[in-house]
Amino acid sequence: MKDLRIVVVDDVALARRAVEVILGAAGGMSVVASCDAPQAVAAVIEHRPDLVLLDIEMPGGNGLDVLRQLKKLKAPPAVVMLTAFDPEPYVTAALRDLADGYLLKHTAPERLACDVRAAADGLRPMAPTITSRLVEFYVAGVSARTEALSRISALTLREREALAWLREGLTTQQIARQMGIAYSTAKDYVGAVLRKLATTRGQAAVLAEHAGLRAPRPPAGPPRFREPRCDECPERP
Repeated sequence: MKDLRIVVVDDVALARRAVEVILGAAGGMSVVASCDAPQAVAAVIEHRPDLVLLDIEMPGGNGLDVLRQLKKLKAPPAVVMLTAFDPEPYVTAALRDLADGYLLKHTAPERLACDVRAAADGLRPMAPTITSRLVEFYVAGVSARTEALSRISALTLREREALAWLREGLTTQQIARQMGIAYSTAKDYVGAVLRKLATTRGQAAVLAEHAGLRAPRPPAGPPRFREPRCDECPERP
């Protein structure tokens, strides 16, 4: 079985050398090139590695930019972030841009080798602290969605539609137009939503977001209008 071919991208030569030694000692893998950010894409094109270990904050270039460039290649390698930084914006951006893992530089040598093999096998290794945060985020999201769905279950279908338009930031007048009803009727729906949910317009919009409630999109073409029903017309003097 051939060794895994790895490219290490880091601005610190000592860090690159340390990773090369660790992976070489683990067996079954070899670092075929190591470089700073500006040379990363060229190195990958030349050496065609199975996997890239990529730092994020480098004076010569941003690792997230390099990640996006690598993933646009015709046959992109697996790319695992290996960095000292794990703030949420970095982790979110890396995973959104299809990073195949996110590891920290204080990872134990034997653990690093295992995680590299896992990424090469199609898994997505994560530093334990990041895994814990992702689980907490997921659980919090599920809990918020469950609560939101429970609360909006008291609304009628038309009230839910009004709530969905509140999520879009529409005024009551705009909601009336979107729903094809009189302003007074839309006002009643919005009032019922806020009363039943015991919340403000802004809080109602957040609740709709958590519940995954979306406003219906009309088919392409002119805006829909209709004549108001008799019970929606104001009384004449």
